[in-house]
Amino acid sequence: MKKILIISTSIRNGSNSEKLAHEVERGAKEAGHVVEFVSLKDKNIAFCRGCLACQKLHRCVIGDDANPIADKMCESDVIVWSSPIYYYEMSGQMKTLIDRANSLYSRDYKFKEVYFLCVAAENEEYVPEKAIAGLEGWIDCFEGVELKKTLFIGGLNGPNEIDGNKNLHLAYDLGKNI
Repeated sequence: MKKILIISTSIRNGSNSEKLAHEVERGAKEAGHVVEFVSLKDKNIAFCRGCLACQKLHRCVIGDDANPIADKMCESDVIVWSSPIYYYEMSGQMKTLIDRANSLYSRDYKFKEVYFLCVAAENEEYVPEKAIAGLEGWIDCFEGVELKKTLFIGGLNGPNEIDGNKNLHLAYDLGKNI
């Protein structure tokens, strides 16, 4: 049994990437894992100030929703990020949270596995490459942490377009096999 944190970074109602994340959640719960789902939709997360106080304090000096999420990240065995792809990159909300989770470097983090789910209007295979590279840059800063798997579903533009998608089962299967 693993403790899994799923972070949905879309702020759109009817989000395709969030629905994809919920399928991973469903599969992981059925496999017996402990799963917590966090959506950034209603969260207040400011930009990192670059002060590096978090390295000594083990938390950020900004008092918003980033600290509790970073605490959840620190205590999880697995982190699953879910993001829409905008301009061939991860969502701005995802990048902002990654920056704000800087306190994790100086903490005794438990996560060793990271997964990445993403959707985009474009359907070409190369679409998520830059977003994956950005996430790998973050992962590379943590000793012993590995990007285990990515799942990209393209051709989704408007809200709720993933409903009934023939590839939605891939997210469920991913959750079952974490």
